[in-house]
Amino acid sequence: MADTKAPLPRARLVPLGDQGVLVRFAEQLTDAANRAAIAFARALDKEPPPGAVESASNLVSVLVRYDPAATDYATLAGELRLRLGSFDPGGNPPSTRHDIAVDYGGEFGPDLAEICESLGKNARDFVGFHTASPVRVLATGFAPGFVYLGLHADDWTVPRRREVREAVPAGSVLFAAAQTAIAATTIRSGWHVIGKTDFGNFDAARVPPTILTPGDLVRFRERKP
Repeated sequence: MADTKAPLPRARLVPLGDQGVLVRFAEQLTDAANRAAIAFARALDKEPPPGAVESASNLVSVLVRYDPAATDYATLAGELRLRLGSFDPGGNPPSTRHDIAVDYGGEFGPDLAEICESLGKNARDFVGFHTASPVRVLATGFAPGFVYLGLHADDWTVPRRREVREAVPAGSVLFAAAQTAIAATTIRSGWHVIGKTDFGNFDAARVPPTILTPGDLVRFRERKP
């Protein structure tokens, strides 16, 4: 699992073409870097810098898109550095809590038995762990509505699969690398499939198209037959 207690390094600004700036808080996933990315993106949404048109957080960074007719990289980077010096990286508590029912194991979670064997646990232990406490939405992306949640403790961490599945169906609940993920569309994936949910996080006709937002809390519960 990524070190959740690692100190937050100074953010690094990286130009992306002539219309973007990446504000990177770390080179690998840590709880502190993720919280900082979410908090900084929210702060920019509340008060966008002049010329900025969009801010979006990822696992450890924030992409800021800007209009090159309204500003340039040097000007925007200077403004972002000023903002970084005064924002609270631990601020902005979760705005929404979600309860998501999951069918674990069996035909819905073909990899659960293998995960339990590698961890030295049984299926009831795993489901009890996975439903015991809320997990935080770390980021959305990769595919429409795909959501990353975590971070899980070291003794519940497994690597991704060695073989990639060509088609993991929408609603699959995935597990790997100290995180849980939910696929909102059919995707190619190397994550372990532990269950299935009817929760849908993506609808192209909805505004915004996703329900879960970085920083939200999700509590999984086992769906009883």
